[in-house]
Amino acid sequence: MRHLNRTTRLRAPGKRKEKEHASVKPLSAITRKAPANSSAHQAPASCTSKTAVLHCAWHTRSRITTQRQLRLTRITDVKLIHFTDTHFVPEGKTLYGGNPQGNLIRCIADINRHHSDAELCVLTGDLTHWGEPEAFENLKQCLNRLQLPLKLLLGNHDSRDEFIRWFPDQTLDDNGFVQSVVDYAAGRFLFLDTHEPGHHDGWYCDRRLAWLERQLAQAGDCSIYLFMHHPPFDVGIPALDRISLTQKKEFKAVIDPHTAKIKHLFLGHLHRPLAGHWLGISLSSLRAMNHQVWLNFEATQGLEGSFEPPAYAVVLFEDDRLIIHTHDFMDASEKFDLHNSPVNDWAVREHSS
Repeated sequence: MRHLNRTTRLRAPGKRKEKEHASVKPLSAITRKAPANSSAHQAPASCTSKTAVLHCAWHTRSRITTQRQLRLTRITDVKLIHFTDTHFVPEGKTLYGGNPQGNLIRCIADINRHHSDAELCVLTGDLTHWGEPEAFENLKQCLNRLQLPLKLLLGNHDSRDEFIRWFPDQTLDDNGFVQSVVDYAAGRFLFLDTHEPGHHDGWYCDRRLAWLERQLAQAGDCSIYLFMHHPPFDVGIPALDRISLTQKKEFKAVIDPHTAKIKHLFLGHLHRPLAGHWLGISLSSLRAMNHQVWLNFEATQGLEGSFEPPAYAVVLFEDDRLIIHTHDFMDASEKFDLHNSPVNDWAVREHSS
């Protein structure tokens, strides 16, 4: 199964506003009849009929190349790549002495090389550092190297107007917020917009809350996965908690009735590897592309940065589990066989009988 609303290459600025729910290809164009000796894998009855058909198609469609035949043997329903906080600047500029463009180019090359079978890449906000058009143009040129469908979210460092101008194929809701819904075999993915001009804290106004409440209600019992930039809760780092989502109480009130079907929350903003749960919903975040926030629970003023290495996440959605691997793609340490030590040390000692 491929992405239902594949992002096209972006060539010229413009503005495009789409319906809340992502458009899909005709089912006849992406489904095939199951072999006579096979039984189609059934999707949950509570999901939409389109999702059910696509879920069956994923398990039954024929493969026409060796690579596709190998994919048939895996049990993963959907693979997703998550990375965040690229903080792009105009071409040729640095940021805190770092090189966000160079890091992202290496990240994309690694994704293209090792994860060409992924359904989707999601970048959870802070696409640029200051939101200027030159930074968005530079980001667009780099992202065009990516060979996979891409979904972009906004963060507090971005400009919604410039984003819409440079990325016109990204979906907007009826109020002009960068919010959308896409169905996959794994469930329904909701992409949220927590950007508010002039604020570093996250913002989720009444119109956005109403949109989210409507999408959650319309999902029935289908599994839901949320993607957003700002965390709707405190994480215990005072400098970050001051710029988390402002409307925590209101957001929680919308989420509370639906916690049983919300399976995971993917976050940006924190520049930290993070895992846990909120309201019983599992959650994760990861290190950013250029710079990180140093782990400091005592500091109450300022925000201490570091150059811990960037990472992206490989997310595997399967029938009975969700697995998230974090990959430090710029790690330059020696790779070796754990059963054949490169040095004669305690790793190769002989065990007495």
